[in-house]
Amino acid sequence: MGAIIFQRINGIANNSKFLDFIGIFFADYLLWIVVGILIILFLIKKTRIMAIVAGASIILGRYVVVEIIKRLYSRPRPYLILDGVKKIISENHDYQSFPSGHATIFFALATAIYFFNKKWGIVSFAVAILVGISRIFVGVHWPLDVLAGAIVGIISGVIVNLIFKKYGPRTRNLTAPQMRSESTVPK
Repeated sequence: MGAIIFQRINGIANNSKFLDFIGIFFADYLLWIVVGILIILFLIKKTRIMAIVAGASIILGRYVVVEIIKRLYSRPRPYLILDGVKKIISENHDYQSFPSGHATIFFALATAIYFFNKKWGIVSFAVAILVGISRIFVGVHWPLDVLAGAIVGIISGVIVNLIFKKYGPRTRNLTAPQMRSESTVPK
């Protein structure tokens, strides 16, 4: 079933220069733009905590959980075992396919953003889905790789958010009169 879905999505590649450009952009280049945006969000005081939670979610998911899974379960990329795969991005030195690191990154990011801003979180989930589909489109991941990466990313985002809520900095939006009245209350 996974091979059929892969072949249907990947079979669309090399039929339209515009579609190939979009697929390559989402599969390969969007990640670098997102890194830049996260750096900018970190530098802005109002969005710094969200950027930290998003970054921690990405690190936990992609660079801890995915690496452990890839060491325990080796699954070759589709272009290594299927004939006729239309691989339209440059060679990757990581020949292990499961789970998708890109899907993990984008779903961890979307989950983290969702906890801070539901509207932008939904937009981020839509982008994460497009990234996952694009990784199949360009020929480097199986559908199950993307699904597993999405699950790892979402769980990582939830875990980091829960840890942040429990142990993160306490911020309260108090008005000036509330702060004065609290400071006069004996403890």
